[in-house]
Amino acid sequence: MIAANDNVPRLTPAQYLVWEEAQPEKYEYIDGEVYAMGGGSVNHGRIAIRLTSLFEAHLEGGNCITGNSDIKVKSVTSQNYTYPDASVTCDDQDKITTQYITYPCLIVEVLSESTEAYDRGGKFRLYRQNPVLQDYLLVSSTKVEMDLYHKNETGDWVIINYQPGDTIELKSIGLRFAIEQVYRGLTLTSDL
Repeated sequence: MIAANDNVPRLTPAQYLVWEEAQPEKYEYIDGEVYAMGGGSVNHGRIAIRLTSLFEAHLEGGNCITGNSDIKVKSVTSQNYTYPDASVTCDDQDKITTQYITYPCLIVEVLSESTEAYDRGGKFRLYRQNPVLQDYLLVSSTKVEMDLYHKNETGDWVIINYQPGDTIELKSIGLRFAIEQVYRGLTLTSDL
């Protein structure tokens, strides 16, 4: 998330949805303020594409919708809207909305140095208010590493750190894959 756009007055959620459709860029909406979505690195984009492709292939023919970074997620408990790098919803309520989804069971953020603190902190606080969300996957774009925040059977969030050689397990969609599948052929360097 980039700084709030000072040229845009505070908007209601309904005003935001109309306003954003006329914009050439995407904007997140948090507590009445709009925030421009910055572009990511080549690795960021390639990792996001690989994950959405993996999810889509795994879920093909099923009842779920795989979302890329163009699909907004509305907060269940507020009128805030964000753009994760990838998401999956299997909730029928999300099949009737056209501008956003509300009930993803899986959300993925590909980390960059400029957004990592927000993705781990404020954004996760917002996402975990969703009672349907089971997996929140944070994916490094500079090293072979992923952190999975998984909501267990008792409702507690546990963090699982994945490194080279590990197999990622996303229980929310019944998918297991080798971490190297996402990073193959990438030259991993700092965002700077």
